[in-house]
Amino acid sequence: MKNIWMTIIKPQGLHAKALLFIVLAAILWLWSQGHFSEAKEYLDTPQLTFQVGNFKVSLYTALKGLLSIIVIFWTAAIVSEFAEKRIKKMRKIRAANKALFQKIFQIIIYFVAFLVTLNALGIDLTSLTVLSGAVGIGLGFGLQKIAANFVSGMILVLERALKPDDLVELEDGTFGYVRKSSSRSTLLETLDGKEIIVPNEDFITKRVTNWTLTSNKARIDIPFGVSYNSDIEKARDLALEAAKNHPRCMKEPEPVCFLRNFGDSSVDFIIMFWVEDVTQGRWNAQSEVMFDLWHKFKEHKIEIPFPQRDLHLKTELPLQFTTKDKKVAKDD
Repeated sequence: MKNIWMTIIKPQGLHAKALLFIVLAAILWLWSQGHFSEAKEYLDTPQLTFQVGNFKVSLYTALKGLLSIIVIFWTAAIVSEFAEKRIKKMRKIRAANKALFQKIFQIIIYFVAFLVTLNALGIDLTSLTVLSGAVGIGLGFGLQKIAANFVSGMILVLERALKPDDLVELEDGTFGYVRKSSSRSTLLETLDGKEIIVPNEDFITKRVTNWTLTSNKARIDIPFGVSYNSDIEKARDLALEAAKNHPRCMKEPEPVCFLRNFGDSSVDFIIMFWVEDVTQGRWNAQSEVMFDLWHKFKEHKIEIPFPQRDLHLKTELPLQFTTKDKKVAKDD
């Protein structure tokens, strides 16, 4: 039954569109020939009028309203379908944005069709001003967040800040891939397989790191320390060698290693290297380079120190009594 009504409201195929054209042409022809006036005299009689209080509906009014609704909404459906096809053919717009534009255009088209239908039925739109104002205030409070998320979704579309399969990190530490964007929310798939629905407002009002906005490249930093007795130049060279040997390490920019601090128990370094595609993972590349670095340090007798503390225990000094103290103790 639902499919039948959808077919009536939104006709599909050449035959339905041809029927719509015939109906519109017939209505225009009958109107031009004055046949509606004769039909009105016959159908608008008191015998064919239904009245409840001050509200009257004749058979002519009912048929006119039903025919107006069908014609207007059929026309809106045809226009909406034509616009959807045009939007789908736009190559410079992403698929998620196309779907959002289609929804917005449909809302506008059917809203206009609704207003035209009210006007065709003879309903005074000015009488709805007070009611619409009250409803607007209620919706303003009740749908405030929904409206904010919808506007945020439009901003994301216009700025092209997110696209499917982007790797993003939210302010609260949530890390995952963008799988779907809608007018209200964005679906993220985390690295452990969780699917999180994030309101679009969070992407506008909070800080978001997009690792793949303009490029999939990413830098990996590995801090480490060596003993003060080690050859620090050799340690630096081994660290660079470990990074360069990794298959995902980019040659340009090349890896670099810096001496950062002279710590309490170690000489602190940091090695930085770039990977071509961060969506393949950062931790695996970091782990493999650290394993290689560990083995190289073991092979060349370079020690990676750990914090050490010396604990000194002091015993209490023996009590020494003066002659005065002994005399007081004896009197006691």
